Order: sequence, then structure tokens, then C-alpha cells
Amino acid sequence: MTALALKLLLAHLLGDFLLQPDSWVAQKRQKKHRSPLLYAHIAIHFFVMLALLGFNFTYWLGMLIIVVTHYFIDLLKLHLEEHYHKGKLFIFDQVAHILVIAAVTYSYHAFTIEPGEFLQPVVLLFITCIVFLGPVAAIIMRLLMNRWVLPEDKENESLPQAGKYIGILERLLVFTFIVIQQWPAIGWLIAAKSILRFSDLTRAKDRKLTEYVLIGTLLSFSLSIVTGLIYFYVRNSI
Repeated sequence: MTALALKLLLAHLLGDFLLQPDSWVAQKRQKKHRSPLLYAHIAIHFFVMLALLGFNFTYWLGMLIIVVTHYFIDLLKLHLEEHYHKGKLFIFDQVAHILVIAAVTYSYHAFTIEPGEFLQPVVLLFITCIVFLGPVAAIIMRLLMNRWVLPEDKENESLPQAGKYIGILERLLVFTFIVIQQWPAIGWLIAAKSILRFSDLTRAKDRKLTEYVLIGTLLSFSLSIVTGLIYFYVRNSI
């Protein structure tokens, strides 16, 4: 079961990313179902699957289902791109393909998923920590940092909500390093962020901005480290 799933998933990744040039994507967006490259893309998927399965036609029906649904999913995505955000459609597209692969794999090798396995205390603890360090910690950071309001600099205006998402990724990385007990990696992460920030702060020559960034960084790292330590304490007591 695992071997079949991995082969089908690898075929999907190779066909959808490695073996699909940007020029093909551009033509498909322009011509949609009239693009010959759309059909070439589907054919490549089929032959890559066939090769990875050792030209074993035992799975011919599953391969046919995958390529046919792949065609209609891609075609639907092409028509929706004019109305919806490409990032959201990309996620929808990939999730749909993976669900089809999972269904085909299940049809050949039935497997069971026990809901109770996802409700184990350790799993719930891990998910709780992730959620806390994501949107919850972002709100906490904003509330704590609101007491210091810096004047907006239109010339150096940043991307919308970039700081929020950088902070979330930063905290999740620190938490991950703590969970896998790679403490030196946290030091490297701090060093990397310091180097990236140093040039900006040097050009700004603004003491308030420097202090603001320093407080935010230390607060973000502190939340991650404390959460990681709590995770270990609670996990060991379960």
C-alpha cells in the first residue's frame, strides 16, 4: 500500500512540477481546453505513472481514473483562475489530486484510519501548541507591542502583514527545533535574523526602531521557548 501511494504521489509531483515548464502553464491559461499542451501534460502524467509502476497494467483502471480526474481538475482550475486567487486555487488543485491518489490507493489496498489516533493527548498537545504559536501568539504580540507606536515610513513600507507571518514562521521554527531538541539551530536562527535586520536598522539610524525590533524578537522567541518547555513538561506527565 505504501509503495503504491508513494509511486503515485511521486508521479504526480514529477508530472505537475518537474516536467511542466512555465511556458506550458502560460499556454494552458491562455487557451484552456484548446491548449494541446494540456493534453501533453496529462499524457506525461500517465507515462510517468506507468514507468514508476514498472509497466504493470494491474493498476490500469486506477491510472485511468487519476489522469481523467487530473484533466478535469486542471481544467476547472484554469477557468476559475480569472475569478479567484491563484494561491487558493493552487491549494485546492493539489489537495484534489492527492485525494484522488488516496482514493485509488485505498481501492487497491484498503486501509483504516482510526479517528481516536488523532485524539491522543500527545497529538492534541502538539496541535494546541501549534495553534497557540500561530494566530493566538500573533494577537498577543500585537496587544503587547501596541503600547509603542512608531511613525509610518512610506518610503520603506513593508508588505501587508509581512511581519505577522514572519513572526508566526519564526515561532513555529523555534518550537520545532525545541521538539526535536536541536537547540543550536535556534542560535543560528537568531543569528540569521540579526544579520538580515542589521542592515535595515543601520540605514534607519533610529534608536526607537532598533529597540522596537529587539523587544519584538525577544518576545517572539521567549513565547516559543516557554511553549516548547511546557510541551515537554506536559508530554512527560501524560
